[in-house]
Amino acid sequence: MKRFWRQASAVQRDGAWHIFLDGKPTRLPGGAPLSVRSAALAEALAAEWQNAAGGQAGAELSWNDLPLTQLAGTARHRIEPDPLPTVSALVRYAESDLLCYRAAHPPALVMRQHQSWQPWLDWAAERYGARLLITDSVRPVRQPPEALAALGDAVGQFDAWVLTGLGVLVPAYGSLVLGLAVADGALGADAAYGLSILDDAFQQSKWGMDSEAEARQMRVARDVSEAARFIALVKEEAVLF
Repeated sequence: MKRFWRQASAVQRDGAWHIFLDGKPTRLPGGAPLSVRSAALAEALAAEWQNAAGGQAGAELSWNDLPLTQLAGTARHRIEPDPLPTVSALVRYAESDLLCYRAAHPPALVMRQHQSWQPWLDWAAERYGARLLITDSVRPVRQPPEALAALGDAVGQFDAWVLTGLGVLVPAYGSLVLGLAVADGALGADAAYGLSILDDAFQQSKWGMDSEAEARQMRVARDVSEAARFIALVKEEAVLF
C-alpha cells in the first residue's frame, strides 16, 4: 500500500484508544478499526504509522513495516475471542523446551550450556514451581506433569495481548521458559535470543557464519524485540475497560 496520510494520532473514544490518520480511523485488513486499551501502546502505534515509509507521503510500504499494528490486530481479532488454543500451544513448548536439551560434548559447549541455561530453569522452578528435567540424550525426556501444569497455570494468567507477544517469543526461542522470563521482566528479549542461539554461536565461533544465517538471525532478533516491546507497552498501564 502507499502512504496517503500526513498525521497519525492516538484518540481516546468510548473507553478505548483509536489510531487516526488525518482525522480518520485506521482500519485493519478486513475492515475492523484499529483500537487498543493502553494509552502507551496507542501512542506507540501512532508513532509507528507516523514514521512508516520514512514519513514520506506516497511512499510504498507493507504490513511488515508495521509490526506493532500486526500484533495488535492479532491480539484483538485472533486471540482475544478464544485464548485457550494459544495457551495450549505455548505450553506444549515446555514439553521439549530448548533449555532442557544439552550437548554431551564437547566439554566447552557442555559447560557453556549449563552456565547459561541452568539459571533460567532454576528461575522457573522458583518462580512458578515448575522444575523441568534435562537430558543429554537424543531421546526426548518426559517432563513431570506437575511442572507442565504449573507452567500452564502461569501462561493462562496472561491476557490475549500478552499471549500475542508470547506467541512470537516462545517459538522464536524454542523455549517457554525464556519467553516467560521476558514477559515477566526478568530477562531482556535480546539476551534471551542470545541464549536461544547459544549452540549456533558456539559453532559460528569455530567455523564462521554464512550470510543467510546472519540475515535470518537479524530478522528473528528484530521480531522478538518488537514482541517484547509490545508486551511491555500492554503491561505499562492498567486497561481502560
